[in-house]
Amino acid sequence: MIKHIWAAFYARSLEYVRDRSALGWNFILPVALVFGLAFIFSGDGQPLFKVGVVTENATAEVKPAPTLHPFLHTLHVDFYSVPPQTLDSAIRKVGRHQVDMLLDLRAGQQHYWINSDSQNGYVLEKLLQGSGGAPLVKQSVQGAEIRYVDWVVPGILGMNIMFSCLFGVGFVIVRYRKSGYLKRLNATPLSATEFLLAQVLSRLVLITLATIIVFTGTNLFMHFTVEGSYLDLLVVLVLGSFSLIALSLLVAARVSSEELAGGLLNLLTWPMMVLSGVWFSMEGTNSVMQWLSQLSPLTHMLAAARAIMLDGAGLTDISEHLLVLAVMSVVFLAVGAYTFKWTAE
Repeated sequence: MIKHIWAAFYARSLEYVRDRSALGWNFILPVALVFGLAFIFSGDGQPLFKVGVVTENATAEVKPAPTLHPFLHTLHVDFYSVPPQTLDSAIRKVGRHQVDMLLDLRAGQQHYWINSDSQNGYVLEKLLQGSGGAPLVKQSVQGAEIRYVDWVVPGILGMNIMFSCLFGVGFVIVRYRKSGYLKRLNATPLSATEFLLAQVLSRLVLITLATIIVFTGTNLFMHFTVEGSYLDLLVVLVLGSFSLIALSLLVAARVSSEELAGGLLNLLTWPMMVLSGVWFSMEGTNSVMQWLSQLSPLTHMLAAARAIMLDGAGLTDISEHLLVLAVMSVVFLAVGAYTFKWTAE
């Protein structure tokens, strides 16, 4: 069995490496996006006031009621509700300059947090003090500002991984089936499980190496914020990539048309790119959209990677995301192997 898997693994890896255009694209695209976005969003820019408000039974998609405090009537300030159970996470965002101010207006609390190094926080504090409402107790938070490129780099690399995994495995297997290559393989001792494992492992090794090279190379110039362990990031990379590869098998298991396969893969990739937090956070969006985003393995992969990079989280802190990715991987792989067919008939 091991010899069969190794033979198929070696053949697929050699085919990928020899395709210079596809190999080069996996390096050029993420590097260009990282440097392009770093250039576009460099500089001070325009100040944006964003204030989180902790209230009783608060939900992320509901704006806090202005009757809670006169300050909430302030124009040109983006107020959003913070669930009480996510207070610690919201305080960390104040420290990273992702949120300019945090208010806790629950009964018996009456606190506000600002970053003492934030210009926006200073201005908002003056507005709060002049609003005429009940005085709130100040809580200071310190921390360096997180650049947009620090936040978006996991999304860029995750997007590159997603396209490479889904199209690099799913579309290729469909092409194999249509060309009759799988029919010839079916005449060999190679089983469907062995063939699929070889495809998965080949793409997993190649995309892991490519991502490490891209991240390391760009990090030499960008100096990304990485508070956690690089080894933990590697675990997330491997498990997330495996889950996305397994997802591609659902499309490749029985489809024989390259046109249909391309349409189905696009149907998967574009919603994931929009809803998984590649370019922007899903916080504050509609609750239905947030629920749908949890169905994507890319969402859990990016959430886990950002928690490690920005918050210094360990594997135990992101265990929920890792568990979801593991369950998705097993389900996708099992269903794909069970429904797999060799021929196009």
